[in-house]
Amino acid sequence: MNKFWNFSNGEDGGRVLRFDGVIAAESWWGDEITPEVFRGELFAGEGDITVWLNSPGGDCIAASQIYTMLMDYKGIVTVKIDGIAASAASVIAMAGTQVLMAPTALMMCHNPMTFAMGDSAEMQKAIDMLAAVKETIINAYAIKSGQGRTKLSNMMDAETWLPAQTAIELGFADGMLEDVKQTSRPVDERTSAVASNFMFSRQAVTNSLLDKMKIQHRKPANIAIMATQKPQGITAESLEKRLSLISHN
Repeated sequence: MNKFWNFSNGEDGGRVLRFDGVIAAESWWGDEITPEVFRGELFAGEGDITVWLNSPGGDCIAASQIYTMLMDYKGIVTVKIDGIAASAASVIAMAGTQVLMAPTALMMCHNPMTFAMGDSAEMQKAIDMLAAVKETIINAYAIKSGQGRTKLSNMMDAETWLPAQTAIELGFADGMLEDVKQTSRPVDERTSAVASNFMFSRQAVTNSLLDKMKIQHRKPANIAIMATQKPQGITAESLEKRLSLISHN
């Protein structure tokens, strides 16, 4: 069974659910990959669950059902977006008791889309259906973020991309995923390390440029010896310009 989700056990003993790809990429209705299969796997265990989400979206009905099932789950649901939660995937993210985003992650919301064919009456039915689906999506966004429906509707109209910090400010997410290795160190130690690394980098670049300039400005006799070797580096004039830029930063 080629499912678009995967349950596993985490290192801390908790449950892990991963969505990595299109939601309902194969099918959500017409074969063995059904809502009941997902529900059965979700409720086969208990306890808190971590949902890792990296998806461009997909079937909005499948996302709606997954959202509802996660909301109905008794344990704490922590959603961690490590890549992208776009379109229908952003609806699933709203089911998180806590939603955390990587500093490099993105969330995107836009209007639902479909394909339709027929006369004007059939086109109007499709328009009405899309309007109804949009309202259901706004419900999920509003419950999580607390934003007004008009603002959320306008964001969907504009196809809005939210980096982590903006998503947190608007209430779509609760916090940023942190590097445990970094945050376990004292703040002053981390600050000192960043400063020393930065200073070392500046000094290393400056010394490297100076060394290359010395080679370019050697005496003619030395240059004649080097002429038999493969030329390296760039012109002294170009290096002097770069060095001037560094010294003024």
